[in-house]
Formats: sequence, C-alpha cells, structure tokens
Amino acid sequence: MIQMRDVFKRYFADTPNEITVLNGIDLSIGSGEFVAIVGQSGSGKSTLMNIIGALDQPTSGEYELGGTPIQELKRDELAEIRNRKIGFVFQSFNLIPRSSALKNVELPMIYAGVKASERARRARQLLEMMEMEERMNHFPSELSGGQKQRVAIARALANDPDILLADEPTGALDSKTGNLVMEIFLRIHREEQKTILFITHSTELAELCPRVVTLKDGQIVSDKAGTNAGGKLHD
Repeated sequence: MIQMRDVFKRYFADTPNEITVLNGIDLSIGSGEFVAIVGQSGSGKSTLMNIIGALDQPTSGEYELGGTPIQELKRDELAEIRNRKIGFVFQSFNLIPRSSALKNVELPMIYAGVKASERARRARQLLEMMEMEERMNHFPSELSGGQKQRVAIARALANDPDILLADEPTGALDSKTGNLVMEIFLRIHREEQKTILFITHSTELAELCPRVVTLKDGQIVSDKAGTNAGGKLHD
C-alpha cells in the first residue's frame, strides 16, 4: 500500500538555513496494517504524514501509494487521491462550525459527486457506527471533544478510503476520552480491515497497535510489534 525509499524532506534547501526534517526514510506498509508512528515533538512525524497523505512532496527519494508514484501526479490527480483514497483525522477535529455533525460527515461525499440521498444514508450509518445517532443534528459547538473526534472519524470514512491517517487524534483529549477514541480505531481495524497510520507522541497508545515505528531526528530508529498487538484496551 505504502512504499517509501530514501525519502528526504528539506526546507530552505541549498541555503545557509537549510533544515532536514526527514533524513532518508525507508518504509513499507502493507494493505490492512495498523501502524503507529511515534516520536517526540520535532521528530518528523507530521511531515511524514503530510507526505504519505499527498499533502506535501518529498525533496528527494521515491514514494509510491498503491503502486502509483506520487511525485509523477498532477495537482488535480493528487486531490482526487486525497478525497477518495485517504481519510484524514486531525487533533483539532477540523469540523465546519456552522454545519451539523451529519453535514460535516457528508462533505467529502459532496466533493466525490455522491447523490444527496446516498450521502445522507451513509453519513447516518457512519455516525451510528460511532454511537452518535442522537447527536447527528447537533453543531460542533454543542459537542464534547470526544464527540467531535467521533464525527471527524466518521467523516474520514465517508468515501470508504483505503487508508486512514490519524495525526495526534487523541492529543486534545483527556486520557479517558483518548482511550475511547483509540478503541474506535482498533474496532475499525478489526471490522473494516482499513490500513491505519496512527501518529502519536504517546508510547502507551502506540503499543496498542500491531506495529510501532519510532522516529527520531527524521530517521526511523525502531520498527517493531506492539506489546498488545491488535488487542483491546479493556476486556
């Protein structure tokens, strides 16, 4: 699903202020894997996610998504991949304040050209899967942090993407709510067989994933199985 070879990301390249954020990344992730990307702030986690999510391009190296060389795609082709192939979940939720939970989940399907009746049906189905059926007509300001993140996860699943990219999805939540959100990702992985990349600074949450990749100073320093690989948080 994801193949990266000798990927570098530099800013202010060829100037005295040059900064290397990713330093020769080699990473292979198969279809259906659940991988935690862990590391301290500044390790390169978010930059790596932006490249994997086709939001940014590497300075050098090769990146293939589903066998397609990303560097060779045009802007509209990249937008198509982001909309149809990848679901994004962010720490800040990124919900539209003046739209209900239902309308927020429908949004990616509007861009994909899905008919209104089908959009509404699938959005309701996804919110029910997130146990948000009683809150689907509420606005983001009327939802708790955990509820907002469940709406964001439902939205990420709207177009049935091949990959879910979650960038610090529990970072703005207390530990109890963060654990509940983590349980949702584990359930999606078990039931939907999605390829999931879970970016976090929490080694505790990362260890619950089947595979843990650790970044430090823009390099992969560890790639191992989690101690509770694929398990549940609670019995």
